[in-house]
Amino acid sequence: MRALGPGRKDSRHLTQEEAVRAFDAILSGDSSPILIASFLTSMSWKGVTATELTGFAQAARNRATIPCAGVAGLVCVSPPQDGHDQIPPLDLVACLIAAAAGARVLLITDKGVPPRRGLTAANALDSLGLSMTWDPVEAEDWVAKGRFAALSASGILPPLAGLREIRGEMGLRTPLSTVEKLLAPASAAVVLAAQGGPVLGAAAEVVQGLGHPRGIVIQGMDGGVVPSVRRRSRGLEINAGHLVPVIVEPEDFGMECAAEPELPMFGPPEEGRGTGDNPALVDACGDMTRAILDGEPGHARNAALLSASLILKASGRSLTLAEGVDAAAQAVDDGQVKALVEHLRQFGA
Repeated sequence: MRALGPGRKDSRHLTQEEAVRAFDAILSGDSSPILIASFLTSMSWKGVTATELTGFAQAARNRATIPCAGVAGLVCVSPPQDGHDQIPPLDLVACLIAAAAGARVLLITDKGVPPRRGLTAANALDSLGLSMTWDPVEAEDWVAKGRFAALSASGILPPLAGLREIRGEMGLRTPLSTVEKLLAPASAAVVLAAQGGPVLGAAAEVVQGLGHPRGIVIQGMDGGVVPSVRRRSRGLEINAGHLVPVIVEPEDFGMECAAEPELPMFGPPEEGRGTGDNPALVDACGDMTRAILDGEPGHARNAALLSASLILKASGRSLTLAEGVDAAAQAVDDGQVKALVEHLRQFGA
């Protein structure tokens, strides 16, 4: 805190080692909520560097139980943990499509995460009769048996639950929003969601700094991993130590639409609640996901196929996004995704 103090002439950014120590102290449970909130507020006020985020994420990984280390061809997909309030969580169906097309996919998700408490893949899982697990060991078993698992971030790192309560009280975007998306095995490829604006390069630097061999950081709809079907989405690919720009132009794949996939209109949620707490919206997400699995054309299917193509490219199963789109469409149209969903229903039952 002395290094970060607002108004101090000698305030500065933290080194990576200092960032590791600071976040480890937060996760230890020995720091008061007031001190934690002050630290997170100071970081938000100052602006967080890639070096600091790398240190925070490394501290979190040191205390986490992270599954699937060394699993060949694994892609860890990390959407915003507090979900969406205007678009459906199509990251789930994108992951299922990619898994049916041959990738091994670990989806990091949760539900009821403050401050947004938006709709997440975990809500969509419920509507499909599928399960999320809080047990990293079980998640590794599911990936081995079914090529897909959805794992709770707070199951990987239990102290997240308390930190999220503090964040909810603060009502600010903090470094925790990035750290909770980075609880992935360093050996895996990652598909990481990034907010819009000038944060793309920093997010890719963090992925590199954590030692991931491959990955794609994408600025999708609402800061998620699903590209827009109305306009281009920007990203960066990490491959063998190099950063390569990724542009997802839906028109290039014949998938441009006049509107984005959207949720049915409802009134604003009650104080302390979010779209993820609305059963009707959860059901609507399930209906949209089932329509995609049934091969129904439209903007939701197009967005899911584009997202699946990113996962397949990050995994190395597709050399180009065009190949990934074709493989994803075939997995849906041949019924492979529906067959995978039926297979996955036995897990967690």
